[in-house]
Amino acid sequence: MNRPHIERRPRFPETPDAHALPAPASPCLQDCIARYASAIPGLAELGKRLAATHDADALIDLHEQCALLLEPAMWSAEADFHPLLASYQALFREQEALIRQRGKDNRHHFILGIPVADRPSHLKACLESIYQVCMQFDYGGHASGRWERIRVVVSEDSRDEANIRRHLELVEEYRRKGLQVVHFGLAEQYELLHTLPPPTRERLGRLLTTQPKEKFSLKGQAANRNLSYLKFLQLTENRHNTLYYLVDSDQSLCVNRQTASGEEVVIALNYFHAIDRIFRTTDTRLLTGKMVGDPPVSPAVMAANFLDDVSAFFSRMAALRGDEACTFHGLPLQKTGEAAYHDMARLFGFENQPATFPYACRLKGKHDHGACLADFAQRLDAFFFGEHLTRKTWFGYGHGFAELSPARTVYPGNYIANYAGLKYVIPFGHLRLRMSGPTAGRLIAAEIGARFASFNMPNLHRRTTEAGPGDDFRPGVDVDEASVDVSDEFERQFFGDLMLFSTEALVRQADVTKPFARGAIEAVVGEKEAELLALYQQKHDAIVERSRQLGELVFDADYWWLQASAHSPGLAHALRRVRAFIDNIERNFGEHALAWRQIQSAEHRAQRKRQIVEALMNYRAERDAWDSLF
Repeated sequence: MNRPHIERRPRFPETPDAHALPAPASPCLQDCIARYASAIPGLAELGKRLAATHDADALIDLHEQCALLLEPAMWSAEADFHPLLASYQALFREQEALIRQRGKDNRHHFILGIPVADRPSHLKACLESIYQVCMQFDYGGHASGRWERIRVVVSEDSRDEANIRRHLELVEEYRRKGLQVVHFGLAEQYELLHTLPPPTRERLGRLLTTQPKEKFSLKGQAANRNLSYLKFLQLTENRHNTLYYLVDSDQSLCVNRQTASGEEVVIALNYFHAIDRIFRTTDTRLLTGKMVGDPPVSPAVMAANFLDDVSAFFSRMAALRGDEACTFHGLPLQKTGEAAYHDMARLFGFENQPATFPYACRLKGKHDHGACLADFAQRLDAFFFGEHLTRKTWFGYGHGFAELSPARTVYPGNYIANYAGLKYVIPFGHLRLRMSGPTAGRLIAAEIGARFASFNMPNLHRRTTEAGPGDDFRPGVDVDEASVDVSDEFERQFFGDLMLFSTEALVRQADVTKPFARGAIEAVVGEKEAELLALYQQKHDAIVERSRQLGELVFDADYWWLQASAHSPGLAHALRRVRAFIDNIERNFGEHALAWRQIQSAEHRAQRKRQIVEALMNYRAERDAWDSLF
């Protein structure tokens, strides 16, 4: 679709020209045209058509066309963003009212699934974002007091009873606000699982879990998500007109803007409207968005570049005075390309990024460099929970929301399936490996090609909440007062990479609709094992060296912070935090790190490789059993 040309520096008048208003019809549409017709090409022509329009369908379509003209203007660098956003949201609310007045609506119903394990703070943010999207865009309307076309399933996987109670309270809170929220509890999950015939349940054990009733929590994100599919089937009233939207609890239906004053989070994407249109106008079966904000990967594959950025921060600090006003604000906007956070981005086909990215201070009001350093040090340990202080991903409008591209990765926290698409389940959950979404994506893409698509509607991903990293459960991360241990996650990352790249090679040479042969699997696993061992060795050596250099820079060079810490308890505490961070880097990624020893162990690798080979050999049989449910 051709996009309208936007003037380099459009002027957006604040008050409408009364003489330009068309005949009374839709006040929000009229107002939008009057305000912006002189700045946005195409709106004046829409105004002429509006003046002559009396047909409901044509009027609804004019709202659609107006929104498409507003989008690129709203996201342009020169735009007055918030007035345009308000007009954009109002257009859709008015369009929804017109659809209800017309009385004919063949659009999709949505069932959203949110797997959650001991994360009430994240769940609240996720539910609030869904509520805000409903409020601002009103998809399907809520004349009855609740949004009729949106239903949310909170799929429980918590171990802590207190967290389960908090999740239930949140479900009730958002029910009162008008969201149709269902709590899919552990007992109900177990019972629903056991309604399957025993032979089917046995064949699906590694997809859905074999955990006993008394230990049915912490089954893992894949098993919990797959179990929620059973609940989806139970709730589905019309399989031809229902879409299933999977969202992780640490993601929200909103995006971030990079502004001169820092990150701004906005409810600016009409997810349900755009997704419905894609599935009504294309043969897509499975659609995946991406994510912005915190990286979607483990700290195990970000440590080298993070150390680069931490060292760059201290190198810049060394040339400044601690008592002068902070200069880590108002930095030039710098877009991070895809996978800029990943130490081995080239594995995924991405080019190298600039060597370092600057840190943007988050403190408000007057403060000096000492305060900036102290706050920076306080945030360092969040890295071990997946937060990257310098390499967030920012939303970019690009070519819009409707443009699809072939996908190769399922983002487990942001994908949508129609009824037929529910067959393309995320497998291998019993192995508890990372990279399950990319691995599933390679298998799905090989099977259905362009019917597995990607679109530009990311979710905002936030690894930590305002309460800090210790507030929420994160599998693979153990925390005590003195240390953070990510060795479990690191081990699962290496063998998740091995599963991913073995699968990627395998589907190039074998038919994914038929069982994979053991010999073919073993050959590609062996080949990828050798490649990854070499790459991880390079990364390991880089981390060890950069950690050493950071320690020397901070503690051995007698810069101002060492002198100031003698009479500043705040700076002394900050330096202890930096020392603890370097110690945790060494503990998790150094020569004696548990995960590194496991990766180096031929015996341990042999055990993991047997699991991977067996899982790939059984993939087709498990899929056939799963497909029989639909």
